Amino acid sequence: KSDTLNIPAIWDMESSSMESPTTYDYDYQSLLCESQTVLYATFSITILYSLVLLLSLVGNSLVLWVLVKYENLESLTNIFILNLCLSDLMFSCLLPVWVSAQHWGWLLGDFLCKLLSMIFSISLYSSVFFLTIMTIHRYLSVVSPLSTLGIYSLRCRVLVITAVWAASILSSIPDAIFHKVIHSNCVYSELQGFLASVYQHNIFFLLSMGIILFCYLHILRTLFHSRSRRRHRTVRLIFTLVAAYFLSWAPYNLILFLQTLLKTRVIQSCAFSQQLEVAMLICRKLAFSHCCFNPVLYVFVGVKFRRHLKSLLQQAWLYRPQTPSPALAPHPPGAFAYEGPSFY
Repeated sequence: KSDTLNIPAIWDMESSSMESPTTYDYDYQSLLCESQTVLYATFSITILYSLVLLLSLVGNSLVLWVLVKYENLESLTNIFILNLCLSDLMFSCLLPVWVSAQHWGWLLGDFLCKLLSMIFSISLYSSVFFLTIMTIHRYLSVVSPLSTLGIYSLRCRVLVITAVWAASILSSIPDAIFHKVIHSNCVYSELQGFLASVYQHNIFFLLSMGIILFCYLHILRTLFHSRSRRRHRTVRLIFTLVAAYFLSWAPYNLILFLQTLLKTRVIQSCAFSQQLEVAMLICRKLAFSHCCFNPVLYVFVGVKFRRHLKSLLQQAWLYRPQTPSPALAPHPPGAFAYEGPSFY
């Protein structure tokens, strides 16, 4: 089965009434437009997602290990990085479920269909929310440093993190409501649910991109007059993380939006449907692979992270005695005067 053929046929009924769920006019159209590359798609998805799962589990676990062992978790930015890792791990742990459904259909029942669809959305929303909050935090730190002095208390940090996860959970509730098992596939049961989910995610995506672009324009303008190399490194890594996320997910969101045009019959073309199916296969693989990108970016961009990782691996494999990284000065619990440098 192709990924895009998991869309329930009930969406293309001429009437929105649910009184005759056995009457479809999508089946004949789907047979005409069905791709001839189903076996290749299934095989490639299995191989790719298995590799992404392995890289994500190893990479994000190493990042968490480095953060906990070497870094100051009172740093708000480090806390954001830690939560991003948790979000990526949450997403990657769902990949075996999608691979299984690709081969054998949905076997886990209606409740897990709703629950795992909700967890999938929570991981997406939390990632974009944390990246946006990280950019806003960096904007305030660079452009108006004094305005951030009040956000380093324990209470404030807990409130920020809790608010992000709460917003992610609330935004994901519609996905749980509208998903159900139809014809051995975990899919949206109604067209309205699919449209609401796509529009909501695209609105959040575009809104966060607008905020991030605004912040970086002002950050770059400020940095032109700054000589702080540490600030430059900090901004560079956050910019790299944000760029990787949006380049990974923007094509997928665009394809989802184009799918809404097909489902609402704004566009009626078999050729376009076939092209969109191929594009969805490619863009979905790119988007779902994002959960293993961040640890790679930390290695290439984060100078301090590379040093920590090298020290950690040397100690783990006993290559040679390694002088531990200098411990950070302890802070009184709940508050401190200035956020320490993050692990990049």
